[in-house]
Amino acid sequence: MSTVVDDIRLPAARRGVNIGLLFALGAALSFGTSGVFARGLIDAGWTPGAAVTVRMWVAAIVLLVPTLIALRGRWAMVRKNAGMIVMYGLLAVTTAQLCYFQAVAVMDVGIALLIEYTAPIAVILWLWVRRGERPSRRSIIGAVIAFAGLVLMLDVLTGGDVNVGGILFALGAMVGAATYFVLSGRGDTGLPPIALAGLGLLIGSIGLTVAAVVGVLPFAWTTADVEFRLMTVPWFVPVIAVGVIATALAYGLGIASTRILGSRLASFIALSEVVAAMVFGWLMLGQVPGPVQAIGGMLVLAGVIVVKLGEAEVAAPPHPAPPEAGRPEADRLPAAV
Repeated sequence: MSTVVDDIRLPAARRGVNIGLLFALGAALSFGTSGVFARGLIDAGWTPGAAVTVRMWVAAIVLLVPTLIALRGRWAMVRKNAGMIVMYGLLAVTTAQLCYFQAVAVMDVGIALLIEYTAPIAVILWLWVRRGERPSRRSIIGAVIAFAGLVLMLDVLTGGDVNVGGILFALGAMVGAATYFVLSGRGDTGLPPIALAGLGLLIGSIGLTVAAVVGVLPFAWTTADVEFRLMTVPWFVPVIAVGVIATALAYGLGIASTRILGSRLASFIALSEVVAAMVFGWLMLGQVPGPVQAIGGMLVLAGVIVVKLGEAEVAAPPHPAPPEAGRPEADRLPAAV
């Protein structure tokens, strides 16, 4: 009987992991388009602050109805997790976006992005220190490989002017990104993933708007057409795309994948966002990566695979104890399930 149950359970578990991987890759691809759409708006005369604020508001409006539907009968969960939701909106959304754009204003984009993408390593350290979840040797090796790949992909080995304030802002973006993975992976809140994404984006939109109103975030926009490599489109096309595809869809898939795969693995799969961004940059903006960056991309993918193998080691359950002699088979069934 227990053998039959295991044959049913294990394929189901594999299907869950496969769905989580698809969600994670979908989130990475969606997030990867944000740079292309935002760059088009910025080149047309938008400030980065205006682009990211509008991005968040479009996504929050798109997810408003699905969020309300998902929360029917669950508003008590919202009140219970109010602190976590506010933290998610302010840190995982507002801080990550605002600090990154502030860092880019005073330092090289590659260096700022590299600092932010140390978030997966911060997640591993957080899970180790806070929860005692010691990473496997393979996870550590995968982290090193992925980090080395990011260094090559972002082409920061040639050096560049570094601003202390910019580094602090980039570290703030890293904290926001790490918070996103840790809070998205909490499955004990009772909140549907779409609801957490919608509420977080709404709070983030309000936070960015306040920052713009008080003058912390420069805000200017235009209705001029936006030019890409292959086409010129009205301004509202990239605005809708960056809000719906690169934000609403991306956050929803990202939270769902993190709850299935866990914070550590999902955060490393999200590194493929850098690869996706480079591909979209080549297609839409004509930005072709050099040989060194291509090697870095392959290293990032290799690091993700190694981390996946290391995650399997951590998640592997111990062998069950042999059944007690004389215990009825029916009594052993729940343990096998």
